Amino acid sequence: MKVRFVVFLTFLFTISIIQISVFGQNTTNQTVSIYVDVEKIVGRMNPVWAWLGYDEPNYTYMKDGQKLLTEFSQASPVPVYVRTHNLLTSGDGTPALKWGSTNVYTEDQNGNPVYDWTIIDRIFDTYIERGMKPLVEIGFMPKALSQKPEPYRHSWKPGAPYEEVFTGWAYPPKDYGKWAELVYQWVHHSVVRYTQAEVETWLWELWNEPNIGYWRGTTEEYLKLYDFTADAVKRALPAAKVGGPHVTGPNWDVSEKFLRQFLDHCLNGINYCTGETGSPLDYIGFHAKGSPKIVDGHIQMNLGTQLRDISKGFEIVAEYSELKHLPIIIGESDPEGCAACSMKEHPENAYRNGTMYSSYTAAAFSRKYALADHFGVNFKGAVTWAFEFENQPWFNGYRDLATNGVDKPVLNIFRMFGMMSGNRVKVGGDFAYDFTAVRDGSVRGAKPDVGALAATDDGTTTVMMWHYHDDNIPGPVAPVEVTVSGLDAQRVLVHHYRVDRDHSNSYEVWKKMGSPQSPTPQQYAELENAGQLMLFTSPEWITPHSGTVLLQFELPRQGVSLLKLAQYEYESF
Repeated sequence: MKVRFVVFLTFLFTISIIQISVFGQNTTNQTVSIYVDVEKIVGRMNPVWAWLGYDEPNYTYMKDGQKLLTEFSQASPVPVYVRTHNLLTSGDGTPALKWGSTNVYTEDQNGNPVYDWTIIDRIFDTYIERGMKPLVEIGFMPKALSQKPEPYRHSWKPGAPYEEVFTGWAYPPKDYGKWAELVYQWVHHSVVRYTQAEVETWLWELWNEPNIGYWRGTTEEYLKLYDFTADAVKRALPAAKVGGPHVTGPNWDVSEKFLRQFLDHCLNGINYCTGETGSPLDYIGFHAKGSPKIVDGHIQMNLGTQLRDISKGFEIVAEYSELKHLPIIIGESDPEGCAACSMKEHPENAYRNGTMYSSYTAAAFSRKYALADHFGVNFKGAVTWAFEFENQPWFNGYRDLATNGVDKPVLNIFRMFGMMSGNRVKVGGDFAYDFTAVRDGSVRGAKPDVGALAATDDGTTTVMMWHYHDDNIPGPVAPVEVTVSGLDAQRVLVHHYRVDRDHSNSYEVWKKMGSPQSPTPQQYAELENAGQLMLFTSPEWITPHSGTVLLQFELPRQGVSLLKLAQYEYESF
């Protein structure tokens, strides 16, 4: 529905081209021309980005956790799905890095189950109050059910071997019947507390990355546990949606093998619980990670590694004609694999604080859409495994979206995505990299990746552009010309949002303050403001020429812009 307004007729013949900024002296690159045709639809602009996840569930209801969940939910026009580990882990609810607990299940002295939903209700209440939906990860193993309960709680810290996290919670149950009853009671309790209609919109899955140390059983034991789990969920709520297996990147041989065994079992295997053929499967989940490192003294990302995981996962699903229609959820989709590893022990993780993380995110999601189109699969969502770490040092290099309640630049990319809806439309131009080039070789050439993703919805067109390179080294700004055609309006109102060194960037402001670990109230307020999404210029009115507008501006290395063009019509007297 186009907005109509009354203006004097003298405004009918104003300029048709606006220059958003003047090219600077620091520009040495050739102009990048981008062409957007709003009349050529390539697919839906599904909100695949509106998914969030983290290890530490008890951060959910803490001060900064609640604040971040509120902000992330407010960025999205649709309910955000949230996935967390440790929802069934035994303990008193005290959070720690890569740890959490709810103490849902214990047993009395006679071995009878004792259920306590207090902590898990507090977690889910926090989501529901914000209109969010749980992607319920059923795990890990309660101490009273573990085949090998000791040692149970780990004491892992950044810098310690990652394998130290895999303790008693990672083992199969000693009693599959008691495990199934726990799952049944959990789903039933959720229906009673939140209503059947609400819980039917949730997603359920078993465990996390069962092809590596998170699962200390065999593949067959996981398949058995899945059968008992899916049956229990469906008995409690027949319309519930259950899926998996959320393996690590399918481009690994061990991951591909596990994923195929799981899919084959769900289709044709003998169900360990019912004795029938097959097991319920309502969606397919796997993970995808990149691999940054330090090269010649600077951070070098590896977007291609992450995209090869995604491509292989999509390819595998597409091979199964019976499953190709199922939704695919990339249960963790990130530049690397350890959110709680800081930059002190891993200096390559310093990318997380500034604009490299934000430009990487923009460039990555565009290619996820393209890969799904290429394989013709039903791409539902990609979980960004990044949250916040309560009461930790400022900008400590964790993979988080906010630090001490202050938003990092990357969170503003999700605010940009939140303004993109409707249909994705054709984008062309003299790009150095298409999705296959980035997948196969990452962004390592002499030229940076200056690209765009565009959508149109009800008279509004949005264009996201990024200036990305795997190597985090200084580079010249990119002069950009964006031609948007197919507009059907007499006037267009343009908002230009930006994430770069000087816009929507709390990290740079914090450094200019002297990197305080105890900011004053005035400094904190300044940092909060700097963490919000900022306009690059004031809103501008443009008169299209033959349905076309031309926008010109500069985009710095690792910068991201979002153009929002709202169409309006005159109404003469």
